[in-house]
Amino acid sequence: MTDAIGIAGSALSVHRQWLDAIADNIANANNVSSTDGAAFQARYLVAEAGEGTTGVSVTRVESGDAEGRIVNQPDHPLADADGNVRYPDIDLAEQMGALIMAQRGYQANAAVVDRAKTSYEAALQIGRS
Repeated sequence: MTDAIGIAGSALSVHRQWLDAIADNIANANNVSSTDGAAFQARYLVAEAGEGTTGVSVTRVESGDAEGRIVNQPDHPLADADGNVRYPDIDLAEQMGALIMAQRGYQANAAVVDRAKTSYEAALQIGRS
């Protein structure tokens, strides 16, 4: 049972980090920068399973495209001589889908921890009888 709690606990940590990255991406989706600077780069986590019962962990964080997308907004204070600004290349629909998956994964692993804890407590009660 302790393996189940450890594995689910590691998955909880990964899903929390995933939720944090998604929240950061969504919060910065509309950040504007000048065309001579880089756009906000979205964060994407790469997670891998460990050996045996060690669970899962984030192995690296990849960044999105710094090029972003150029939008013509001549009235924006950061606009260049041609009236263009740079926005991050973040697809909000994709981020919302990832948000739902990360949230459901977090909930599922929290339920595993809760059920394993309940089973462990029941086993202790049997041992006391």
